[in-house]
Amino acid sequence: ELAAFMQVKSQRCLPSTPLVIFKKMNTLSISQYALQTKILNCRPRSSIKIQPQFGRQADQSLSKKAHLCFKSSNFKRRSIVQNSAISESVEKQNFITRPEVEDAIQQSLGNNLVETDLQMGTKTVGKVRDFYDLGDLLVLITTDRQSAFDRLLATVPFKGQVLNETSTWWFENTSHIVPNALLATPDPNVAIMKKLEVIPVEMVVRGFMTGSTDTSLWTHYNNGSRNYCGNILAEGMVKNQRLPKNIITPTTKEIEHDRPITSAEIVEQGLMTQAEWEGVSKAAMELFAFGQAEAAKRGLILVDTKYEFGRDGQGGFYLIDEVHTPDSSRYWVKDSFDARHAQGLEPENIDKEFLRLWFRDNCDPYKDEVLPEAPAQLVSELSRRYIRLYETITGVDFVPASGGSTLRPADRIRANVEASLKELYAIKSLRGRYLRPSGAAPKPDAQTSKMPQSQTSHPTKVAVLMGSPNDLPKMKGAVDMLRQ
Repeated sequence: ELAAFMQVKSQRCLPSTPLVIFKKMNTLSISQYALQTKILNCRPRSSIKIQPQFGRQADQSLSKKAHLCFKSSNFKRRSIVQNSAISESVEKQNFITRPEVEDAIQQSLGNNLVETDLQMGTKTVGKVRDFYDLGDLLVLITTDRQSAFDRLLATVPFKGQVLNETSTWWFENTSHIVPNALLATPDPNVAIMKKLEVIPVEMVVRGFMTGSTDTSLWTHYNNGSRNYCGNILAEGMVKNQRLPKNIITPTTKEIEHDRPITSAEIVEQGLMTQAEWEGVSKAAMELFAFGQAEAAKRGLILVDTKYEFGRDGQGGFYLIDEVHTPDSSRYWVKDSFDARHAQGLEPENIDKEFLRLWFRDNCDPYKDEVLPEAPAQLVSELSRRYIRLYETITGVDFVPASGGSTLRPADRIRANVEASLKELYAIKSLRGRYLRPSGAAPKPDAQTSKMPQSQTSHPTKVAVLMGSPNDLPKMKGAVDMLRQ
């Protein structure tokens, strides 16, 4: 009865799994009992009294009788066993946005970061980001513009901040797999990166048969294709089904409309050398596997994503743009996926897919000249989902960029960028190259708990020189002496 009440399915529980065993009381049905009491994790052979839920006082006679216990000899065979080990990350999917964040979302509707003007460098406007080319540096400002189907659909409160800060977290936590171009994040909406030659191919990695755009795997499969970007697909697959293994389905990077392409065509057309393809595809697959593992720890499924890379002109390549954001990736809720898939329902998602589906249902987003305006409720919900994903992945409470600042967003961004550039230029003048002002430490190898070989192959001597900017001329002399 309790299992039906909680809408859960029975599953085998390992001895080490926390268990909750309920005994049906004479005075109360199990359903009423579950409503009035808080379910607690219980270790084997322990005995814990039920506590009232949300401060309600349970009946005194019930609280004396009701116990959680693993002494099976005292229970009838009909006792119901339910695994109560629910991860924190899954529980977070059901929370209501904090009042201060919800207020900020509502106040920002129609007043989002749409355009930028740093008044420096050469500006290029992308679908979501504005790029400022400063010669050997790029300043990327992530706006609140929401695009899909190669079009602008809406503007979403704090979307740019979520994308930028989520990317920063992933950049810092994947540098042991592949180096990245990130140098600084001086503002919630800004990333400063090394300028590289962009490889004109998006590395799309997929773990499931899904999607709704023209370049999605499901769209091609549903239209009869069984060979997509060189990947042979079996007959009889259904939408949202897990693939036998992760695959790469690269697309070209084009202004108007990206197009699928095979690895052989990439090399034939000179978009990459064979060595570059092998290195970049290996890095993409490792990044995706790492992302899936980290997402699973947080009760999520990383379904698919895209990566972009840049060349340094010396035979090396770097991860650029963004990593595992709700814009570049699809995330589903792990806890409910199997049950919903078995019922033919769409998975619970924490990305922009539901907005894509709304436009699919209300217009032809590829052909209609004018698109309908996205409802405010949908835009607000998308903002909540983006914020929820950021908090779930990083474990950090989201703080709106506008909080506590008296500056207009444009002025705030410009001031933060100028201060960061001064610091980066000072570092370059001292070290001869750009370095992160405060980079994350290298991550140990997961299997050996040792630092990567590249980090330990040469002993390092460190000298710290302290002073004000006025001391830089003297410090340069000291640096030259130390180098000698």
